[in-house]
Amino acid sequence: LEPGALVLSDRGICCIDEFDKMGEETRSVLHEVMEQQTLSVAKAGIIAQLNARTSVLAAANPKESQWNPTMNIVENLQIEPTLLSRFDLIYLLLDKRDEGQDRYLAKHVLAMYMDKDLTVQGPTANADGTPNDTLDPKTFSAYIAYAREYVNPLITADAHQALARGYVELRRARGGGKTVTATLRQLESMIRLAEARAKMRYAKEVTVDDVAEAKRLISSAIKEAATDPRTGLINLEMFSAPDMSGKITAETLMIRLERLIEGRYISQGRKQASITELRSALQDSIASGSGGPRHNI
Repeated sequence: LEPGALVLSDRGICCIDEFDKMGEETRSVLHEVMEQQTLSVAKAGIIAQLNARTSVLAAANPKESQWNPTMNIVENLQIEPTLLSRFDLIYLLLDKRDEGQDRYLAKHVLAMYMDKDLTVQGPTANADGTPNDTLDPKTFSAYIAYAREYVNPLITADAHQALARGYVELRRARGGGKTVTATLRQLESMIRLAEARAKMRYAKEVTVDDVAEAKRLISSAIKEAATDPRTGLINLEMFSAPDMSGKITAETLMIRLERLIEGRYISQGRKQASITELRSALQDSIASGSGGPRHNI
């Protein structure tokens, strides 16, 4: 019985690259790990439950290696929505044209190939004139290790009330009357992020400021990852989509048709459309989403 990366990362962090290339069987293991922080193994008569108290940092590419702005994140990544919903924060890193950012990235990559003695040092001050204080990797690692081991902040009564208010505000965020803008998982994420920020400060208590920063992080992540490109509204229901296999079912067709009507007709003030027009539009939507030929409906 040999432990894998998740078990070896116990009380640490597991970094996964090419998350979209992992097989479904391998990804299915993450459900238990990210929900219960344990990994159950049954092999050769041995039944064990191993600790996997690890944070998961994953990076994935969209299908065909190009982001489609007309599709949501689940359709772009082709990853089980129930698994995506278990991440506290999801951010989109899009390759946009920015001369300043391109120049900075090129310098960083080129510096990796230079001798250490010749490497250009970063600026000693920020743009506003304040000192650019940085920690070397060894000190930074020790700083985090100490916070993980010895700092266990408690949630105060004020922070408790702020968490409740923040969750209610997330539920009232920009969304349609029938869309879900926050669930209890966002509340649990807010608690974890607020506690993590307090640990960063070596604080004994979680303050209202910690909760406010946690809410800001979650709000920005939801705005990027959970916005439906067809309606422009936040909708977490995309993380519970019934169809990820590419099969065209009656339920999938109804959901696509509802989104199509809301995004293409109701949002533009149109209240009428012929059956022929709707059928053609739905066929085009399915073809563009699957990358295949039109289906007869």
